[in-house]
Amino acid sequence: MAKRTLIMCLTVTALTLFLGVAIAQGYSFGVYNNMDQPIKKLEASEDGKSWGFFDIGSGIPSGATVTLTWDESTNGGNCSQYFRVTWEGGDQSEPVEFDFCEPGLVLEFD
Repeated sequence: MAKRTLIMCLTVTALTLFLGVAIAQGYSFGVYNNMDQPIKKLEASEDGKSWGFFDIGSGIPSGATVTLTWDESTNGGNCSQYFRVTWEGGDQSEPVEFDFCEPGLVLEFD
Protein backbone atom coordinates (compact mmCIF):
# COMPACT_ATOMS: atom_id res chain seq x y z
CA MET A 1 0.00 0.00 0.00
CA ALA A 2 2.81 2.42 0.90
CA LYS A 3 4.55 1.63 -2.39
CA ARG A 4 1.38 2.43 -4.37
CA THR A 5 0.96 5.72 -2.46
CA LEU A 6 4.58 6.66 -3.17
CA ILE A 7 4.13 5.93 -6.89
CA MET A 8 0.96 8.03 -6.98
CA CYS A 9 2.71 10.91 -5.20
CA LEU A 10 5.63 10.76 -7.63
CA THR A 11 3.24 10.71 -10.60
CA VAL A 12 1.31 13.73 -9.29
CA THR A 13 4.59 15.56 -8.62
CA ALA A 14 5.87 14.81 -12.13
CA LEU A 15 2.61 15.98 -13.71
CA THR A 16 2.65 19.16 -11.63
CA LEU A 17 6.22 19.92 -12.69
CA PHE A 18 5.38 19.21 -16.35
CA LEU A 19 2.31 21.46 -16.28
CA GLY A 20 4.29 24.20 -14.52
CA VAL A 21 6.91 24.13 -17.28
CA ALA A 22 4.24 24.12 -20.00
CA ILE A 23 2.45 27.11 -18.47
CA ALA A 24 5.71 29.00 -17.96
CA GLN A 25 6.61 28.50 -21.62
CA GLY A 26 3.21 29.79 -22.77
CA TYR A 27 1.11 28.81 -25.74
CA SER A 28 3.01 28.44 -28.99
CA PHE A 29 2.08 27.86 -32.61
CA GLY A 30 3.79 27.75 -35.99
CA VAL A 31 3.48 30.07 -38.96
CA TYR A 32 4.35 28.69 -42.40
CA ASN A 33 4.94 31.15 -45.25
CA ASN A 34 3.88 29.38 -48.44
CA MET A 35 4.00 32.55 -50.56
CA ASP A 36 6.85 33.77 -52.77
CA GLN A 37 7.59 36.86 -50.66
CA PRO A 38 8.43 37.37 -46.97
CA ILE A 39 5.75 37.99 -44.37
CA LYS A 40 6.51 41.37 -42.81
CA LYS A 41 3.66 41.64 -40.30
CA LEU A 42 1.51 39.17 -38.33
CA GLU A 43 -1.53 40.40 -36.42
CA ALA A 44 -4.10 38.74 -34.14
CA SER A 45 -7.54 39.81 -32.95
CA GLU A 46 -10.26 38.30 -30.76
CA ASP A 47 -13.03 40.21 -32.52
CA GLY A 48 -11.61 40.80 -36.02
CA LYS A 49 -11.70 44.57 -35.46
CA SER A 50 -8.99 45.48 -32.94
CA TRP A 51 -5.57 44.05 -33.93
CA GLY A 52 -2.37 43.38 -32.00
CA PHE A 53 1.06 42.64 -33.49
CA PHE A 54 3.45 39.73 -33.05
CA ASP A 55 7.14 40.51 -33.06
CA ILE A 56 8.44 38.60 -36.08
CA GLY A 57 11.71 40.52 -36.32
CA SER A 58 12.67 41.26 -39.92
CA GLY A 59 9.96 38.91 -41.21
CA ILE A 60 9.27 35.29 -42.12
CA PRO A 61 11.05 34.26 -45.34
CA SER A 62 9.24 32.48 -48.15
CA GLY A 63 9.10 28.72 -47.48
CA ALA A 64 10.02 29.11 -43.79
CA THR A 65 8.12 27.98 -40.71
CA VAL A 66 8.66 29.81 -37.42
CA THR A 67 7.35 29.06 -33.94
CA LEU A 68 5.80 31.95 -32.03
CA THR A 69 4.68 32.13 -28.41
CA TRP A 70 1.83 34.17 -27.01
CA ASP A 71 2.73 36.81 -24.45
CA GLU A 72 1.75 35.89 -20.87
CA SER A 73 -0.66 38.84 -20.83
CA THR A 74 -2.92 36.91 -23.24
CA ASN A 75 -3.29 33.83 -20.99
CA GLY A 76 -6.85 34.87 -20.05
CA GLY A 77 -7.89 35.40 -23.70
CA ASN A 78 -9.98 33.22 -25.97
CA CYS A 79 -8.42 30.31 -27.83
CA SER A 80 -10.26 31.34 -30.98
CA GLN A 81 -8.43 34.24 -32.63
CA TYR A 82 -8.38 35.92 -36.02
CA PHE A 83 -5.01 36.22 -37.74
CA ARG A 84 -3.82 38.13 -40.78
CA VAL A 85 -0.46 38.79 -42.39
CA THR A 86 1.05 41.50 -44.55
CA TRP A 87 3.62 40.46 -47.13
CA GLU A 88 6.66 42.47 -48.23
CA GLY A 89 4.82 43.86 -51.27
CA GLY A 90 2.10 45.33 -49.02
CA ASP A 91 -0.66 42.83 -49.82
CA GLN A 92 -2.62 41.71 -46.78
CA SER A 93 -4.33 38.35 -46.25
CA GLU A 94 -7.97 38.03 -45.37
CA PRO A 95 -8.46 37.47 -41.63
CA VAL A 96 -8.64 33.74 -40.82
CA GLU A 97 -9.95 32.32 -37.54
CA PHE A 98 -7.79 29.69 -35.79
CA ASP A 99 -7.97 27.88 -32.45
CA PHE A 100 -4.49 28.55 -31.02
CA CYS A 101 -5.11 26.08 -28.17
CA GLU A 102 -4.99 23.26 -30.74
CA PRO A 103 -1.80 21.26 -30.19
CA GLY A 104 0.71 21.52 -33.04
CA LEU A 105 -1.15 24.38 -34.75
CA VAL A 106 0.62 25.74 -37.84
CA LEU A 107 -0.95 28.78 -39.52
CA GLU A 108 -0.72 29.03 -43.29
CA PHE A 109 -1.88 32.01 -45.35
CA ASP A 110 -2.69 32.39 -49.07
